[in-house]
Amino acid sequence: MSRQTSLPNALDAPIRDLRGRAGRVALYASGTGTPVLLIHSVNAAASAYEVRPIFDRLIESHRVFAIDLPGYGASDRSDRPYNVDLFVAAIDDALDAIEAECGNQPVDVLALSLSSEFAARVATRRPQRFRTLALVSATGLDRRSASLKGPEGSNREVPGVHSVTAFPLWSQTLFDGLVSRPSMRYFLQRTWGSKAIDEGLMEYSYLAAHQPGARFAPLAFLSGRLFSADIRTVYERLAMPVWLAHGVRGDFQDYSGTDWTRSRANWSIQVFQTGALPHFEQPGQFVSAWRRFAAAASVRPD
Repeated sequence: MSRQTSLPNALDAPIRDLRGRAGRVALYASGTGTPVLLIHSVNAAASAYEVRPIFDRLIESHRVFAIDLPGYGASDRSDRPYNVDLFVAAIDDALDAIEAECGNQPVDVLALSLSSEFAARVATRRPQRFRTLALVSATGLDRRSASLKGPEGSNREVPGVHSVTAFPLWSQTLFDGLVSRPSMRYFLQRTWGSKAIDEGLMEYSYLAAHQPGARFAPLAFLSGRLFSADIRTVYERLAMPVWLAHGVRGDFQDYSGTDWTRSRANWSIQVFQTGALPHFEQPGQFVSAWRRFAAAASVRPD
């Protein structure tokens, strides 16, 4: 299968390259106001396009930044170790760039799915950089949540999976099967819990997954090494206002491991009658709900 050599911008905004701890990382920015950082999910074909409905609405009132994580979108996709530390470093780089532009005012951060784990880890180490943290369809909060209190920094990699899937003789062929149009449509329908997926996301994701080097980060994802075995402990350490938003359809609807948050005044949960990407199905309602959360956080007593 042919590999594309160019990728249009995921967002209608200027894009720049950061060069820091995580290597070359692409960062979009537009709008004026208090800073917001949006972080897409991690899967076979992720990119900043996943946060497009939020980005387009928030630039009316905020300075909005959106990152392409390492191995995705317009960022470096080279063959290198993809692990939790690399994705955490990319968020650190983005926060440093925002501070250089906007000063040391804290940032409202919103992350999707597995990237919620990376953002939460950064937030426990650099709480002064976070005004709020929004977790959309976050991982690590299902019925297995209580067991995710492993040694600090441990992950959930399945031994041997990466060495098999990443073997040079067949890794590209394997990945091409995962990101064929029928396969991608199937997985998006499972994410939506419906056949009514966003066709713009489908087309951009297909193009993004057919760039040179597109397989390297997803193959690390498939091995389980990007999932943290201590994430429940990380979530419990969060001190800033936290907003968990999730849907009720599709593969990502189990949030039965969130009972402990009821005793945490800084946590709030909002359920949308959607799949795992509520901002695509109900963009106006989603952004309005986030604005209410952020506004309440601004008057929350210390």
